[in-house]
Amino acid sequence: MSGPSMLPTLDTSGELVLESILPHRLFPNKLGRGELITLTSPLDPSRIICKRVLGFPGDVICVDPTGLTAHSTEHVIVPKGHIWVVGDNAAWSRDSREYGPVSMALVRGRIAARIYPLSRFTVFSKDATYIE
Repeated sequence: MSGPSMLPTLDTSGELVLESILPHRLFPNKLGRGELITLTSPLDPSRIICKRVLGFPGDVICVDPTGLTAHSTEHVIVPKGHIWVVGDNAAWSRDSREYGPVSMALVRGRIAARIYPLSRFTVFSKDATYIE
């Protein structure tokens, strides 16, 4: 993964992360709001991207609270089988604000930790809100 969309959480390059795939395969409906996930890009299926989960099926989401890509009064309801994902760096992220709700079938796994560089080693928190 590379690019500025997940700054400041993840750097633009030069970092290694630990991707946890098995728990997602066993329990695909146990995504947590706020979790970092990996998924196949809805814009380019040859790319794997990292985003943060913001919304679940049935949630009413403000498309773009920043007003950069849509009026801050525009809202959508996340459909069944989909999630709403965002980059941490809204100004430089292509995310659900651009391509809308994402099919849960595109999710590969979760980012469990940053393992390199060692000086920035981080285990990403499990303090997330989970759907049932």
